[in-house]
Amino acid sequence: MANPLIGLHAFLGEFGVIAFLWVFVELLSPTEARLKRAKIASMIGVFLLFASWLVGGYYYVNVYGSEVKPLIKAGPEPWAHAIFTETKEHVFMFLPFLGVLILGLVSVYGNRLLQDTKARNAVLLLAIVVVVIGFSMAGMGYLISSGARAALEAGATP
Repeated sequence: MANPLIGLHAFLGEFGVIAFLWVFVELLSPTEARLKRAKIASMIGVFLLFASWLVGGYYYVNVYGSEVKPLIKAGPEPWAHAIFTETKEHVFMFLPFLGVLILGLVSVYGNRLLQDTKARNAVLLLAIVVVVIGFSMAGMGYLISSGARAALEAGATP
């Protein structure tokens, strides 16, 4: 049975990413009301990404490293750990900090984002980068879980 921390980690991370998709949508055609919503969405996103980071880190240190990682490495798809876990654990570290940067830019620029298209485009680009990387993290998580399931089905032991 899958550890519930995996689901919590994924839930927090994906909803954090969706919050930055919300920021992106609000800034496509900004008004004062949309800027306020973009700021709220970025606060929610930052909170959720950091929460996902903490839950995922706890799971990695206390469960994955000692139970799941050896299982995957002994199974038929060891690349699931070698490629995707290694990539995920290094790339994901940047997402909460990109979220803080977006929140800072939305907060500092405020209503200037209504007129300053260069600044708004920079925030839009950062938001879509968070979304793309975040959804790729979900895909990598699926592949890692697939590696663990394949190892269990093959009867691998750590």
